[in-house]
Amino acid sequence: MSYRNKTYVIFDGDNDMWAYAYMLGWKNNEHIEFDFYNAHDLKKIAADASEQTVKRILKERLNNTKQAIVVVGEATKNLYRFVRWEIESCQTMGIPIVVANLNGKRQLDEVLCPPLIRGTAAIHVAFKAKIIQKALDEFCENYAAKYKYGADWRFEDNVYKSLGL
Repeated sequence: MSYRNKTYVIFDGDNDMWAYAYMLGWKNNEHIEFDFYNAHDLKKIAADASEQTVKRILKERLNNTKQAIVVVGEATKNLYRFVRWEIESCQTMGIPIVVANLNGKRQLDEVLCPPLIRGTAAIHVAFKAKIIQKALDEFCENYAAKYKYGADWRFEDNVYKSLGL
């Protein structure tokens, strides 16, 4: 397997691009030490590329992925063409998933979370820079040894409090 060192971000490119822009801002302004492999930066893919071609290119990007963030907004659970495929690919490849709820919920959101992630070894957090970083540092780094066989992980409120959230 190739060396994995990227964070792959999965989100609704039509409605939640603003959230991805916030994450880029956090990276630049708060010096959060992780890198994004932008699934929606498809400049190298022709506008008329087939779904199969796009998925092949995204799969190449996933091969360099250490961890994934799924940004959950109002419509995320209804996206099947790419979002569902990206989540399934991460699960098949054993890539740890951090679910970041745009509505601020600190645990599994039964209404908005894509069914494919419910009841799986993913951690659910609020869409806040510090708690996402904590999830990447703690959950993802210890995924194989500690978290891989649990389901719907979350941080207790005291962890949020300790981070000033």
